[in-house]
Amino acid sequence: MKKGIIFDVDGTLWDSCQVVADSWNEYLRKAAPDVPVVLTRQDLRSVMGKTMSQIGDALFPMVEKERREQVTDGCCVYEVEYLKQQGGDVYPHVREVMEQLARKYHLYIVSNCQVGYIEDFIAWAGVEDLIEDFESYGNTGMEKYANIRLLADRNHLDAAVYVGDTQGDYESTSRASLPFIHARYGFGKVDPSLPYINGMEELPEIVKTVLGE
Repeated sequence: MKKGIIFDVDGTLWDSCQVVADSWNEYLRKAAPDVPVVLTRQDLRSVMGKTMSQIGDALFPMVEKERREQVTDGCCVYEVEYLKQQGGDVYPHVREVMEQLARKYHLYIVSNCQVGYIEDFIAWAGVEDLIEDFESYGNTGMEKYANIRLLADRNHLDAAVYVGDTQGDYESTSRASLPFIHARYGFGKVDPSLPYINGMEELPEIVKTVLGE
């Protein structure tokens, strides 16, 4: 029986809010001086987990739609290159816990990010040998639930669980007909009765209760 663990990235495996804010501000200064915005870490944290178009709508409402899309796309492209050099703050024990989990389960990532973002995380966290497959909104243009289902199906998983940190993650997982584990240390709150972890080191035991050995 093939069992998988599918991870969210932001608020689950790392926190890149400050670095992303820095990269977007640098891009705006260089390439979009017509957009009168200076973004903060909290601004980025408030939109983590949303699609790129939703993020643009939230951060640049004062800009006409076509220009907003251009600026958001430019920021996202610039961000990927910026993160290659700066990285984000990988949460404690990510590599060691993934090594432990990979002895029993297959590991994957699904995120609402742009193309290149998951690759940046994987390289920065040093987990290239542990993540078997990943999918993103930037690659497919599909909502997270559809990408979760797509990844689970193409990897022929008999059972899988999604680990995420927001209500949106939980709703997407439910629509994909999979169980959910809440990363409580992340950016969002969900139903407290759901399985949860307070740190990555707790994940192996919780996964056993959801997926079995």
